[in-house]
Amino acid sequence: MSYLRPLHLAAEIGGPPRYDPAHYTDLARLAERGTLDFVTLGDSFARPGPDALAVLSRVAPDTRRIGLVPTVTTTHTEPFHVSSAVATLDWVSGGRAGWGVEVSTTAAEARLFGRRPAASAAALWQEAGEAADVGARLWDSWEDDAEIRDAASGRFLDRDKLHRTDFDGAAFSIRGPAVVPRPPQGRPVTVVDGTADPARETAARHADVVLVRATTPERTAGIRDDLHRRAVAHGRDPGSLRVLAALTVDLGDAESAPEPGLASGPPLAGHGTYYRGGPVDLADLITQWHRTGAVDGFHLTPITPGRDLERIVNGTVALLQHRSLFRTFYPGGTLREHLGLARPANRNAPQGARV
Repeated sequence: MSYLRPLHLAAEIGGPPRYDPAHYTDLARLAERGTLDFVTLGDSFARPGPDALAVLSRVAPDTRRIGLVPTVTTTHTEPFHVSSAVATLDWVSGGRAGWGVEVSTTAAEARLFGRRPAASAAALWQEAGEAADVGARLWDSWEDDAEIRDAASGRFLDRDKLHRTDFDGAAFSIRGPAVVPRPPQGRPVTVVDGTADPARETAARHADVVLVRATTPERTAGIRDDLHRRAVAHGRDPGSLRVLAALTVDLGDAESAPEPGLASGPPLAGHGTYYRGGPVDLADLITQWHRTGAVDGFHLTPITPGRDLERIVNGTVALLQHRSLFRTFYPGGTLREHLGLARPANRNAPQGARV
């Protein structure tokens, strides 16, 4: 059986907060053995636990191929610092970084910073879109060959290949080039949950990977088609979007059949669709949804990461590989290569220059 597009798979490795780096490294390595495209690590200002971006920067040297995508909240944070941190993750991972764009919506979280009250969802996602835009501009502020490192002349940089990023948005302004050289991927992969407005508008305009939560392939396809229409309106190629269905999965009883359809899950399952069943049934569901062409793949959140991720990799993924529906090796070294996405051209480089 052949498919028009490769199947993409990713998994969340978060859960109750842990302060042992080996816990996250072991889960990322497990996902890497299954050749998943990337792992995510959720985060917010409302939860205890270590910073997701810092954790995955620690995981990066102990993994080789798996993409690493921490959640980064753009509300109350400085876009210049965020772009530097994500670029650093791309460097320390050798081009495997992404970032999951999120916003902070509650008054309690706003009080942690004392800067301003909680804003509307529309305003927050407008700001998140501007942060994504600025991030891309800052990553492009260094041309790829801006570093000279010429000891004889004492020149470290070609100043003509550094470009100012002057941006004035609704909530912040940026001046000057980045302090980190252009990342190995050019621009790390941007991931947005585009299920609802106004996040969907930000996703269509700025995301490389969009997560959608819906209970049927038809509903998922409808959201995907809306994302594609919006992307075209922003002058983007809709083929540059990877749309993944987001499921929280509970594989605690491998012998039971999944519940009919996909019902709303418990609070610990996250804010989205919920699946309960066995690894074989999950493989069948993934196969059926992908066969319809509704999605490019799945982002799976194990309700119990240490137990369910092992069953996803050694059960569900192994079966998909046996059916020749999912790869058994990585096609390249970067997250963009895993996803079949081109390395973006630098908007500041002369036409025809290396991208």
